[in-house]
Amino acid sequence: MELKQSHSVRLNDGHLMPMLGFGTYAPDHTPKSKAGEATKVAIDVGFRHIDAAFFYQNEKELGKAIREKIADGTVKREDIFYTTKLWTTFFRPELVRPALERSLKKLQLDYVDLFIIHNPLAMKSGEELLPRDASGNIIFDTVDLRDTWEALEKCKDAGLTKSIGVSNFNRKLLELILNKPGLKYKPTCNQVECHPYLNQSKLLEFCKSKNIVLVAYSALASHRDPNWMDPDSPYLLEEPTLKSIAKKHNRSPGQVALRYQLQRGVVVLAKSFSEKRIKENFQVFDFELTPEDMQAIDGLNRNFRYAKLQL
Repeated sequence: MELKQSHSVRLNDGHLMPMLGFGTYAPDHTPKSKAGEATKVAIDVGFRHIDAAFFYQNEKELGKAIREKIADGTVKREDIFYTTKLWTTFFRPELVRPALERSLKKLQLDYVDLFIIHNPLAMKSGEELLPRDASGNIIFDTVDLRDTWEALEKCKDAGLTKSIGVSNFNRKLLELILNKPGLKYKPTCNQVECHPYLNQSKLLEFCKSKNIVLVAYSALASHRDPNWMDPDSPYLLEEPTLKSIAKKHNRSPGQVALRYQLQRGVVVLAKSFSEKRIKENFQVFDFELTPEDMQAIDGLNRNFRYAKLQL
């Protein structure tokens, strides 16, 4: 199946990114094999955009799943848009390319489609994903993000990634990169937490003005990993407004939350390892929310963040 142009957005470097992506993060207690199995289901269902990261520690399984789906003729490599992320312990410029090469080796792929800075907080370099001192506090590092960005640009020039971008950047940090002297490539995208309770309207407006695509994670706010989320957080999919709009369209609240992002021009990631839910999450291109629906969902914004890194 070709990437349908209507379901893709053209990035500022000319490459196409499918508007709907499959998220692959899972809590530690989930077997890594589950991510691989779910990715095969997602590809069978129609997902072509796979969002992953070194930090998720499951790229070996994801690579195997993608290669199996290529081998059985379901897709060609060029049909798949694969994102990986530079973890924060590899921000020193000399560590950037080796970090990407490690991901590629695990994946057994020649290139990724997108390589993004996972978040802007540099941590002490080394093999520990979350380096801590004797008191249990995270050990941070001081690295100029502009130097890290330059190393990402070199990865693009070397053909190891087609596109480069960022994640969890606010406007100020985006401007730091955009105003960098000698900037070769602008970030193509900024992946941030985004859902009806945190609709990021100001950041979206700024990104659009700079031709940077906003990519939404935690779009359904459905994973309840205690390491990242307060267990008392509200259940987005129980929101009465979403439920009533869903009922009107004969859809699920999750489908409405995903469709909301697509209609705002936001690329949206849907994460589920359940076959039923993966299928449901892909069924968002054959209905449309009315302007009144969109306005009602806009009205749910309360600048509420689910993702809270328990450092």
